[in-house]
Formats: sequence, structure tokens, C-alpha cells
Amino acid sequence: MAGKTQQLSESLVIRSLRRFRYRYLPNSGLVVKSESTSVEETADELQPGFLDSLPVDVQFLIMAYLSPADICHLGATSWYWRAIVRDRLLWKYFLLRDMPYWPSIDHLSMPQLELLDAPLINADESLDDREEGEDNETESRFDYMSEYLKACPSCRQRWLPSRPAYQVVASFLQSLVPSAEPRYAMFGPGMEQLDISLVTRLMHAPDVLPVSGTPHRQINGIGSGISYLFNNQHKFNILTLYSTNRAERERARVTQQSIGNKLFTLEGTDDSGRPIYIPAPQVQQVCQVVDGFIYVANAEPGKGEGESEMAQIQAVLSSARGSTSRPLLVLSCVSREEPEAVSRDAARCRTPCVYMAKRLGLPKLANPWMVQDTIAESLSGLLDGISWLLRCSGFKHFGS
Repeated sequence: MAGKTQQLSESLVIRSLRRFRYRYLPNSGLVVKSESTSVEETADELQPGFLDSLPVDVQFLIMAYLSPADICHLGATSWYWRAIVRDRLLWKYFLLRDMPYWPSIDHLSMPQLELLDAPLINADESLDDREEGEDNETESRFDYMSEYLKACPSCRQRWLPSRPAYQVVASFLQSLVPSAEPRYAMFGPGMEQLDISLVTRLMHAPDVLPVSGTPHRQINGIGSGISYLFNNQHKFNILTLYSTNRAERERARVTQQSIGNKLFTLEGTDDSGRPIYIPAPQVQQVCQVVDGFIYVANAEPGKGEGESEMAQIQAVLSSARGSTSRPLLVLSCVSREEPEAVSRDAARCRTPCVYMAKRLGLPKLANPWMVQDTIAESLSGLLDGISWLLRCSGFKHFGS
């Protein structure tokens, strides 16, 4: 079914591009009006290049294999390609095609929620009316190209600051000055429900995050703090908050049964029927002193309770003395790697990070947040998330 849907989507985009080509390049007799001299030139005088003459199907196939930056570079080669690469339907197709495979998303790059459920082309959007530059209601509703370039991880990576030469000296001087160790509270069902424990793997992965301090905090037997070293330079502490003790967690995981949660108390529901949770007193104390939060979500198919998870996250953030600057890192976690043979037409063995953000209601939060795909077995993606968390907490560092 996914393959048929994608094939239908591709056919719509190709049809749109073909109509544009026939409208502006009919029998190579395009007429263009010069803005400076108001002199009309024919397309024969413009001498279209080899790529301009390719069939539209081939042109679309070429763009489908290019990176977003390469597509933008292609648009700078000629007037024709500039118009083609700015086609709304083309970028809407790219957005819906690639969004489920992005490994991360954050509060700055999250696409508008309306795009997640929108079909590729709306019933009131006619391909025959897709004139270049026309200013209609549908055209001005979304700029899909901007949405894509804003959200695509490869494009976001270009925004990160590079390390200037003086930062080498500054980093050395800063290492000589003792600084406060940032502390983060980590909680969530992904810590307890997966076959492979993320916390256990984290404690025994010196090649990823070396342990620099043994547990030194206890919260009524449900949590302990461990210090780690990021990039062999930045020390930080993670305080793990479990819903109950180890024996009860293991029994619930084996029997696939739910257990009572010692971290929260259900106070009732709001006017819309959504649950309202109050953190336990000891958890509220932790929330008031930490620099940020790590929520481990279960991203395996069929897992997760959207409204309960959303309410618990909001309860924790609300306990942080009203501070909206403390970041929230969501580790969208599965136990193991997906098989390498899985193609884009097949269903993924995890919830995509964009849909995880929607499930947890993260766009409604005032705090900065990020969702990072993570694998418990290999800890893949963990360092990217920790790097973002440290930056948002005010601890500046540069990638290695």
C-alpha cells in the first residue's frame, strides 16, 4: 500500500511539472519579457541546455536523488530550473516522503502540524490553476520548500557554529576554571519496557560516554545519579527516575502488564477528559534543581500512551518552578537496529521522530525540546541528543 501511495504521489508531481513545462515551453516557443527593456525574446534565443530538454519524468528522477542543497544549486543554473525547483507540489512530496526518516526534530524545525495529516494535493487545489507566481489562498498557505529546508537534519547541521581558532585557546582556559556540573533528570517508559536497558548500556559503554562518577544520589529507592564525560571534556550528571523498583519493573516487562507509577499521582481529568498528574514530592524537588530533562520514549510499533505521556511530561516541566528555559530531550528509543534490507516502501520498525513529537504534544510546550532517534543496543543517536542538551543548557561546546 505504501508503494502504491508513493507511486501515486510521484505521478501527481510529474503531472504538475509537465503542465508547467507545456505552459511555459510550448514547442520551444517560450516567450519571456525582459524587466529592464520590455523586449520579448523567444525560447530559441535563450538556447535551453541539455537538462532543460530532458523528459519531465527524467528531470523529476534526477531531483529525487539530489540533496536539498544540490536542488537549490540546480535552481541557480537557469530561469527554467529556478521555477521548477520552487514548485510547491514538488517540495510537499519531498516533505511527506522524507519526514518519516529524519533522525531528529526540534522546537525550531518542527513542520506545522497541518502538514502531517494533509494529503499530497487537496481537493480544492487544481493542477490547471498552478500559474507561476499566482497569489491565491492555497499558494500562500504553506511554503513547503521553506518548511523542508527548515526541518531537514542535513540543512539544520549547516546552522551549527564552526569552531574558530580562538576557541581552541578559550576552551583550554575554560577547562582550568571549575564549573558547575549540569544535572538532568531522566524518566519515561522507554527506560523500563525495552528488551535492552538503555541505562545499563549507558553505564557500560566507555567508548560512547565514559562514567566519571559513581552513583551518589538516591530518591526513596527509585533513582540514582551518575556522572558522565562528554567528548572527554564536559562532565554532566544524569539522575534516573524509575516508576518503581527493579523487581516490579522486570516482572511487568516479562508479563507485559502495567504497574503502579510511584513518580506521579493521578489527580483526575481536565475539561477535555485528559489525565492530570501531580509528581511525587521527591520528584518535584528534583525538578526544581536540575538543568533539564531527558524523556525516554518507547518508539517500538504499537507502544506508547499519548495522553498519559503528554500529561506526565507537562507535570514534570510545571514542577520546575515555572522555568520555561530548561530543555527537554526526548530519546525516541528502540531496542535494536532495523534490518539493513528495509526499504523506504516498507513500514519502519519504529515511530518516526516527527510523529513522536506530535504524539507527546511537544509543539505545545514553551520549553525548548528535541526528539532524537536512539537505539539502546548501540546507543546510536545518543551523543547527538546530549550535544543538543548541553548547548541548550548554556554549556557551549563544539563538535569533534
